[in-house]
Amino acid sequence: MKIGEKIKSLRIMRNMTQEELAVRSDLTKGFISQVERDLTSPTIESLEMILRALGTDLKEFFSNLENKEKVVYTKEDRIPIYDTPEGVYEELLLTASDPKNIEPSFIILDPNKATEIEKPHEGVEFGFVIEGTIELHLNKETYIIDTGECFFFTPNKKHYIKNKSKNQKAKFIWIEIF
Repeated sequence: MKIGEKIKSLRIMRNMTQEELAVRSDLTKGFISQVERDLTSPTIESLEMILRALGTDLKEFFSNLENKEKVVYTKEDRIPIYDTPEGVYEELLLTASDPKNIEPSFIILDPNKATEIEKPHEGVEFGFVIEGTIELHLNKETYIIDTGECFFFTPNKKHYIKNKSKNQKAKFIWIEIF
C-alpha cells in the first residue's frame, strides 16, 4: 500500500474529513489531498504531524504488526487546535476515538475571551469546569457554570462558551458526541 492510500484509509477509519485532518495537523487541505493521492510526498516532519493527528506515529504506521487498542493517552498524545480565536487554547484529548464518535477537548479561555460560535448540529455535548466560571450561551439563554459543575445539552441551537472573568483563566473539558 502506498503512503497516501494508507493515510486516507486511517483518516476515513477515524471518521475525519480532509479539512479536519488539515486543521489538526496544521497543514492545508490541498496538501492533505495531494498526499492522499500520492501526487506529493510529505516530509518526515509533515508526515509526523499527519500521523499524530491520526493517533499514530511513524513506527506504528510503517509496522506490519496488528495494531493494539490504545487505552492510555498522555499529554504528548494531545493534538493542539490551531484555528481558535485569540485567547482560546484547545487540545483534543483523544486522537483515535472512532468508532465511539466522541471528541473530547481540554480548553483554556483567557479572561473575557470566548470560543467561536458553533452552528446547530447533531449529537450531544458535555462539559466539566475544572477552574473558573464560564458562561454557556445557547441561542439567547445564558447559563453560569462554576468550578466543579458540568453541563450537558443537545447542540440544536447556536452555542459558545465565554469566560467573563477579568483576571482568571477558565479551564474546562468539552466533549462532543456525534
